Amino acid sequence: MINRRSFLQGSGAVAGLSAMGLSGCARRVVAPVAPTVTAAPALPFYDAVGPIIPIRADMDRIFRITVCTRPFRPAGPRQDVERVGDKFVVHNYGHGGSGWSLSWGSADVVVRKVLAEGSAQREVAVIGAGALGLTAALTAQRAGLKVTIYARERAPYVRSVRATGSWTPDSRIALASAAAPDFPVQWEAMARTSFAMYMSYIGAAGTPVEWTDRYSLSDGEHRVYPGEGRDYVEYMDLIADLTPGFHELPPGTTPFPTKSVRRTTSLTFNVADYARQLMTDFLIAGGTIETREFHTPQELTTLPQRTIIDCTGYAARQLWSDESIVPVRGQISWLIPQDGVTYGLNYKGLSLLARRDGIVLQLNKAGEDDGWNDSTEVPDRATAEEAVGVLQELYGRMAKMRQMGQAAKLERKQDADI
Repeated sequence: MINRRSFLQGSGAVAGLSAMGLSGCARRVVAPVAPTVTAAPALPFYDAVGPIIPIRADMDRIFRITVCTRPFRPAGPRQDVERVGDKFVVHNYGHGGSGWSLSWGSADVVVRKVLAEGSAQREVAVIGAGALGLTAALTAQRAGLKVTIYARERAPYVRSVRATGSWTPDSRIALASAAAPDFPVQWEAMARTSFAMYMSYIGAAGTPVEWTDRYSLSDGEHRVYPGEGRDYVEYMDLIADLTPGFHELPPGTTPFPTKSVRRTTSLTFNVADYARQLMTDFLIAGGTIETREFHTPQELTTLPQRTIIDCTGYAARQLWSDESIVPVRGQISWLIPQDGVTYGLNYKGLSLLARRDGIVLQLNKAGEDDGWNDSTEVPDRATAEEAVGVLQELYGRMAKMRQMGQAAKLERKQDADI
C-alpha cells in the first residue's frame, strides 16, 4: 500500500508548460496508445496493461472550474452530542477531504447515538444536504425514523458535489497530535462501514460508483512540501485488505515515459449521478426537504423535530462558532469526458481522475497543505490551465518515447535485413 502523502511526494514538483501539438490533443478520435516494445520483464498475461487512451488536453475543453472548501478539524470529525434548548443535537461535520469516503460510516455512528438517546419521538431533522447530510438521512430512514432535511442548498449547488470523487478515507481527516487515542479504531469502523455500503452501488444503473485503475508516475524525484511539518494521520494500512495495493510496472509495459510507473485500482464516485440517486432514494422512502438557513444554534429550537443531526460541513464554523475548523481550498478543472477514458493518474503534482461526468484535474503545489486556511472560492483560470499544461507535457513525453521506440524498431528491422 502507499499512503496519500507518499503518493504526492512521489509526484514531484510541477513542471513548466508545453505547447507541443500532440495527436492526443487533436480534435478528432484518437486511437489507443500502444505500449512501446522493449526488452523488459513481462507482466502476467492476466495482468497486462490495457489501452491508455490520451485525453484531449486542449485548453478550450475546460468546461468549468469549481472550488470546494474542505472542513478540516485537527481532532477529526465532530460527532458529539449537545442540548440546545429542548433539542437533542448530534454533530456530524469536519471530515476534511474524506467526506464522501467516510459518509456512510459516519452516518452509522451518529444515527446510533440518536437511537441510543431513547426518545419515543421518531421524527428527526437533518441539517444539510451534502454527502454527510444525505447519507445520515438515508441511514436514519432505514432505522425506521421519519426524516426531514433542512438545507440552504442542495445538489448541484452544495460543496460536496465539487469533490474529486475518489476513495480517500484518510485524506486530511485529523492530526496524530490532536486525535483521541481511540480515533484510529473509530476511523477504521467508519471506513469499513462506508466501503461495504459502496459495494452495494457497484453495477447500479448510471454507474454511481465504480472501480477504475490509477497510475502513479515518477522520475525518482522527491520533493519536500512545507506542510510536512503537520502530522496528518495515515491509516490506510488498517484497511489494506479492502483495496489493491500499488504495484510497480516493469519498464516498457506502459506508454508512460517516467522511470517509475505504479498501478492500483480504487473506487471512483461519479458524483453527479450518485448525489442524484441518494436524493431520489431519500424522497422515495418518504423523506421531505425544506429550504432553510440557520444563523445561530438558537434558531434550531424553532424546528418541530426534537432530535437533530447537524451535517453543516464548513458552514458549522460560523453556525457553531467552531474555530477548530480550518478551511482547505481545493480547485478542480473539468475537461469534457471521453469514451474509453476511465483511468486516473498522478504526475508532477497533478492529480487526474476520469469520471463519467467529467475528467477532473487538481494541481497540488504544496502537497497536503495545498489550500491550507484558504476559504476563497473564486476559480483561478491560470491554475486551471497550468494543470492542463502539465498533462500536455506528459503526453509530449509519451509521444517522443513512442517515436523513439518506432525508430529503434525500424533500425532493428534494417539490421536484420542486412
